[in-house]
Amino acid sequence: MPEFKYADITEKIIGACFKVHGTLGNGFQEVIYQRALELELKLIPLDYAREFEMPIYYLDQEIGTRRVDFLIDNKISVELKAIIKLEDVHFAQAMNYLEAYNLEVGLLINFGSKRMEFHRFANKKYNPAIFLHPNHPTNPKNPGSDK
Repeated sequence: MPEFKYADITEKIIGACFKVHGTLGNGFQEVIYQRALELELKLIPLDYAREFEMPIYYLDQEIGTRRVDFLIDNKISVELKAIIKLEDVHFAQAMNYLEAYNLEVGLLINFGSKRMEFHRFANKKYNPAIFLHPNHPTNPKNPGSDK
């Protein structure tokens, strides 16, 4: 089996999600799972930002902002859902976050089904030389960056 980038971190995140789902089950709103997962992440501990907001650019102009549910270690986006069935639009959203934020790895977690679902994404367009914004988490000039 091939080794995945940041497998050690994604394994911890997915494990924390299984703990949350095992305790709460399905049927709650997304924000409940988000709050519970935050408590689990504090126990691990992992460096994270909840509801991390980033600007979206088009032709070098900011056209809006988006929030990813969690940004872990300034490397991994985690998008949570609490719905019965994931649709193509949810997968597209997870990939869009990776590409818009220029991050390598992302997780899409669904707490809404009877069995928790998780999907791992890799950004094939990732470019370590590109910093999309001064506040980008991987920009070494960003005071919050770990680089």
